[in-house]
Amino acid sequence: MSDPMRIRAVLSGDKIDVKILMAHVMETGQRKDAEGKLVPAHYTVKVSASCNGREVLDADWGPSVSKNPYLGFRFKGAAKGDKLKVTWTDTAGESRSDEAVIA
Repeated sequence: MSDPMRIRAVLSGDKIDVKILMAHVMETGQRKDAEGKLVPAHYTVKVSASCNGREVLDADWGPSVSKNPYLGFRFKGAAKGDKLKVTWTDTAGESRSDEAVIA
């Protein structure tokens, strides 16, 4: 299991400003190891976020995203104290969900 995401969600005016740092290897499948063999692809393919059960982000990712990716976005319709849940799924079938309270 990977490390937890670092999620920061702050109310700014009428919008929630979200910043997420994910821990993931994001291996493209094109790199070779020291023996010259290809390292199998292992990257995040789906990222979603919901606030109080309402979807606020749905993104499809590919191998071009960097290792330990940073994601930032804004949305409307939430208040301080609401919970934001972020989930990713990768090519190995692994997934991780973490939550943050909007400050």
